[in-house]
Amino acid sequence: MDLVPLVDEGLGNSAYLVDVGDGRALVVDVSLDLRAAWQATRRRGLRLAFAADTHLHADFLSGARQLAATEDTLVLASAAGHREFNHTGLHDGDEVDLGGLRLRAMTTPGHTHEHLSFLLLDGDRQVGVFTGGSLIVGAAARTDLVAPEQMEALARQQFASLRRLAELPDDVAVWPTHGAGSFCSAPPGADRTSTIGREKATNPLLRHENEDDFVAALVSSLGSYPPYFRRLGEINRHGPAVFGAAPALAPLGVTAVRALLGDGAQLVDVRPVADFAAAHVPDSLSIPLRPVFASWLGWLAPHDTPLVILRNTDQDPAEIAWQAAKIGYTNLAGELGLDAWTAEGHPTTSIRLVGPDQVDARVLDIRQAPEFAAGHLPDAVHIELGDLAGHPDAAPPGPLVVMCGHGERAMGAASLLERAGHRDLAVLTGGPDDWAQAADRSLETGG
Repeated sequence: MDLVPLVDEGLGNSAYLVDVGDGRALVVDVSLDLRAAWQATRRRGLRLAFAADTHLHADFLSGARQLAATEDTLVLASAAGHREFNHTGLHDGDEVDLGGLRLRAMTTPGHTHEHLSFLLLDGDRQVGVFTGGSLIVGAAARTDLVAPEQMEALARQQFASLRRLAELPDDVAVWPTHGAGSFCSAPPGADRTSTIGREKATNPLLRHENEDDFVAALVSSLGSYPPYFRRLGEINRHGPAVFGAAPALAPLGVTAVRALLGDGAQLVDVRPVADFAAAHVPDSLSIPLRPVFASWLGWLAPHDTPLVILRNTDQDPAEIAWQAAKIGYTNLAGELGLDAWTAEGHPTTSIRLVGPDQVDARVLDIRQAPEFAAGHLPDAVHIELGDLAGHPDAAPPGPLVVMCGHGERAMGAASLLERAGHRDLAVLTGGPDDWAQAADRSLETGG
């Protein structure tokens, strides 16, 4: 059996491609960014005959409906999900013959109500289990995405689901969807796949025999997550719109961009930090293009307002469009280059960059709470970037040095503050460890 992980480093998720024989393939939890799946199947001469979704994903749009519409792929998903497009709804214990291999549905609610895991069988041998957002490497996925008030009840269901999965033979492979970097609670640095035996030996959540202890441990580990998570599950239930052509960015002239901005559009500058610092369009939002671009686009930019992208000529417009599409951002009006803007005499502004040995003002640390608690500059003010997006007035007045781990998120925060009227801003190039080394001082820990 040939199984190929299709890893999205930015979202911290894995889809899986399985060669089931006779030139056909199964893909599990594939996102709407189908480029890796298409490339893998074409390289192997396979047809995507089956697409299985473990749950109604909150962190990306599923590509299953697109495959059904364009490649006649059979979509397999929980009957309890009540998807409103053509699919095969499965109940606990249902099996699908893949042609030599079989896929058995196992109800494993917790991450979502309708969550299924899929056990892959070769004859009578249990090969591996696609666990989606149930059992993940070293943890279990979060239970607060459906609704905050259902978090504890779902955590209790997650307890039962993990215990059910732990009853599988120790040598059964564990193939989760959520992995390191996912806001669905995968621990940092974890491997992306495992085995039942390894998880029983090492996963701290599987050590809890008492349900109340499990719930307390899981709930206490939950951090913040992007607001677009609250929309995508329903879009996946209805079925994402099928696109006829690959997502793309349309070129825009300066006059058209100025008209869009005048009508309330947002300009998103995806250039590297140093370029944005040197010169950018006033009131633009900095979200540098990198693997995690989609997450921060979904956290900082509106989904219901036209977005104009400003990029360098060496940045791939297709990458920008695909990353936006996979989280449901179909509001990209087009793109512009800074040279075109300045050629017509329109103004730019800048933000100062400082090195670790040049911190000369109050520090605003905008990293996630666990990052801040692990080590931060003494007397630093902490406001998560996601919180700052909705409340830039929460930042202290006066000169600020904004920092994160490297500088990309900090520049996004500085651009938000600049739009809100803050002045005398600087961004630290580097993180807390760089400062500690330069200053020969220790970091503080805790919240």
